[in-house]
Amino acid sequence: MRTFDGLRLDVRTYGPEDVPVTVVLAHCWTLNQEDWHYQVRALQREFGHRIRVVTWDHRGHGGSDSAPKSACTIENLARDMADVIETYAPTGKLVIGGHSIGGMTVMALAEQRPEVFDRVVAALFVATSSGQLDTVTLGLPEMGPFVRAQIPRMLAFRSRTLTKRARRRAPIIERRVVARFLFGRPMRLSDAALTVDGIINSAPATMVGFYEDCMHHDRADALKVLDGVPTHVLVGTRDVLTPPAHARRIADHVEGAVLTVVPDAGHMLPLERDELVSGTLIRLVRPHL
Repeated sequence: MRTFDGLRLDVRTYGPEDVPVTVVLAHCWTLNQEDWHYQVRALQREFGHRIRVVTWDHRGHGGSDSAPKSACTIENLARDMADVIETYAPTGKLVIGGHSIGGMTVMALAEQRPEVFDRVVAALFVATSSGQLDTVTLGLPEMGPFVRAQIPRMLAFRSRTLTKRARRRAPIIERRVVARFLFGRPMRLSDAALTVDGIINSAPATMVGFYEDCMHHDRADALKVLDGVPTHVLVGTRDVLTPPAHARRIADHVEGAVLTVVPDAGHMLPLERDELVSGTLIRLVRPHL
């Protein structure tokens, strides 16, 4: 699909067009739509061709085109998401899920296009935030703000100065970042490897541009459109990027929202606690078939 500014997005659909419900899943920063691969499989196994699932690689991620730093914004991700919905799920009910920056994208979509949410019958926010990310300390009270800003810049520097092949051969920094800041306990090696590969495939502009824009993200008021809509918010106790307090703020801004705090889990809940995330999505979809 082409975006409004001419970028190509890698979009995948599962299931026919003429179904009553489409599940639309927006992935996290520096990974790609494989972020949701456990959930796509579980939804297909549970519902078969009775639903459609739509995933895509955000601009600057995975198989989608790179974007200049100035275009790496949550606002643009929301414009892209609106176009994905209009193109691949133009009618019927929507169940929307967002992980990390994907959840922020859903909030920006609510801010830009609240009419889209007339079709939303359920929502899932996974390890994400409605704002105040500039207060996150990564669990390092004194050094947190400095470390938080340096991580994307360090990864971007490696991306500019080393080939993907070189970083895949010796992903020392990427592995340390993933193990220390992204995952809780336990950490499956296959999930960590998928996350490391997503970072290696991300362009410098993706890493720095979206990070800088996240620091200005504040869209709690946009969540009002989900009042009364079944909404689940999931967060891990070991999530240092979007801590439990950020999940509580989301739940507090949506009337009737359900908050689940997952012991020992980190930021990568769709991978770390795939059965929990998949089961939550299945429960959100089932009443509408």
